[in-house]
Amino acid sequence: QVQVVESGGGLVQAGGSLRLSCTASGSISTINRMGWYRQAPGKQRELVAHITSTVTSGGSTNYAESVKGRFTISRDSAKNTVYLQMNSLKPEDTAVYYCNAASILNTYWGQGTQVTVSS
Repeated sequence: QVQVVESGGGLVQAGGSLRLSCTASGSISTINRMGWYRQAPGKQRELVAHITSTVTSGGSTNYAESVKGRFTISRDSAKNTVYLQMNSLKPEDTAVYYCNAASILNTYWGQGTQVTVSS
């Protein structure tokens, strides 16, 4: 089993920045990708960004078009932690942000953290 815990959400004005953190624990040797998804009210959950090979070497990234150039995903393998640096935030970035850890066979989710961007 893998446990995933997020932190770092909050309220920020448009144009501001926030950094989200996600730490995985448990059977993390099986995890080959971690990422962030978000879900706004009335909308489906969507991928924001993910980074591969959190525990082992690697670290290729992928971003949603809507956040490219504004958000950066990074990892600290020693801490089993992934970060999402969010800059130039827009009201449309308002959502619950969920951390995801994936192995070949399983997917694990955190409880979510609210990000609210005021105009």
